[in-house]
Amino acid sequence: MLSNLTDPVILFFVLGLLAGTLRSNLEVPPAVTKFLSLYLLMSIGFKGGEALAATGITSTALTVMGLAVLLSVVIPVVGYRVLRRRVAPFDAAAIAATYGSVSAVTFVAATQFVTSRGDEPGGYMTVALVMMETPAVIMAVLLATWVRSQRRAAEPALVAARTTGSGPDAPTTPTSDLPPAGASVGSILRGAFTEGTFLLLVGSLVIGVASGSSGAETMAPLLHDLFKGLLAFFLLDMGLVVARQLREVKGVPPFLIGFAVVMPLLGATLALALGVLAGLSIGDLTLLTVLAASGSYIVVPAVARHAIPEALPSRYLTMSLGITFPFNIVLGIPLYHAIAGVLA
Repeated sequence: MLSNLTDPVILFFVLGLLAGTLRSNLEVPPAVTKFLSLYLLMSIGFKGGEALAATGITSTALTVMGLAVLLSVVIPVVGYRVLRRRVAPFDAAAIAATYGSVSAVTFVAATQFVTSRGDEPGGYMTVALVMMETPAVIMAVLLATWVRSQRRAAEPALVAARTTGSGPDAPTTPTSDLPPAGASVGSILRGAFTEGTFLLLVGSLVIGVASGSSGAETMAPLLHDLFKGLLAFFLLDMGLVVARQLREVKGVPPFLIGFAVVMPLLGATLALALGVLAGLSIGDLTLLTVLAASGSYIVVPAVARHAIPEALPSRYLTMSLGITFPFNIVLGIPLYHAIAGVLA
């Protein structure tokens, strides 16, 4: 674990975090940040496709994909059940979906980490990344729709209670005055599937499979040789972003701050247990654990703004980006790898 703290990639993240905390004028132009994020998605997608082309769809690949879908459904359900008694139901739905989804950047960093230690993961792990993104988006929409239906079903009784003077806890505002439900389920899902980063990741994966070893050789100078340096540059910028987001933590209740650390560990524990039972290798087990322990700060928050407008972005975005992301980058990845090394 200590070796991770001397990795240049992690040290550049810490440098960005320090610069942001000190309110330095260091900044990465938005256009450069956009390029770096697209490059990393293209690289990880293509390399996953390249590896998948070499190994084919094996029984291990199918097992990993099945576990990925299972985790992406179970984690948000568990998260929602934990949260619903402590926070507003719409906040609970958005936060649960955020932690049911994945962080592509954390996955990229974890892939580089395990590969550098000789535990090469299978190309199907990139497919697992893609497959874990979508169920969480669907869960976010379904949970919010269910909460709205429950509230609207209760409206006649609440109105009657106010009319008769009973029901001291009845709201003073009818549920029909709730914020609009947002876009339709179909449009939300269509937007998720056509979102640029999702398309680039899936498209790069398909291209990697189609082009095979000859394509891998052609793309190696860009996608292999430059990868670690550009990842370090990107994490420098992420450190700056996280430092800014940390300033919002003071507005997050202590319970949710604890949830942002405990929920990833719970997801990691579940993934480790399932992965060990499935007989996964160290590299595959580490990446599956990282996926289960990460939280989305791009796709799900973007969808939640439209699908769950009643939820507070300052909560679910600050939790995933300001707390869970740096925890996983600095401590989580080496911890999960060490445990996987013992159990696998």
